[in-house]
Parts: sequence; C-alpha cells; structure tokens
Amino acid sequence: MQKELKAVQEDLKQRTVVGESGSGLVKVYASGQQEVLKIEIDPQAIDPDDADLLEDLILVAVQQALHKAKELSEKETSRITGGMSFPGMS
Repeated sequence: MQKELKAVQEDLKQRTVVGESGSGLVKVYASGQQEVLKIEIDPQAIDPDDADLLEDLILVAVQQALHKAKELSEKETSRITGGMSFPGMS
C-alpha cells in the first residue's frame, strides 16, 4: 500500500486543477498537492479604482482551486486506502 500511495502522490504532483472567479476573469491553477502554480488575471478585472474587487476575485479563485486539489487528493488516496485517512496525505 505504501508504494501505491507514493505513486498517487507523484501523480498528484503532475495533475492540475483550476479555480476561477468573476466568470473566468481570474483563474488559479494548482497541483493535486494543493500548491498554487499559476494565476491568470484578465485585464478587464484590473480597475485601479476598485482594488478590493480584484483582491476578492483572486481570493475566491485560490480557495476554489485549493478545494478542488484537496478533493482530488482525497479521492485518489481513498482509492488506495479504502477510505481510511492517514496524517499528511491530503
């Protein structure tokens, strides 16, 4: 099982999920290991007079991407563990 779990962790490093907000104005890419890889911001989302809106869009997109990454990790890990959780695995 340990070998399979290690393989899952390696696979998760290679997998990417995307969180977005503002109808795609902000996109955040994260690995299956919950590491933010890239942030894309559409120029339409940049308004110098409303920085709060952009901050909110980024926050929502980051949270969504990390949530998707966590779900992916939990799903892949539970395939191997039969639903048992281990510290540090998700």
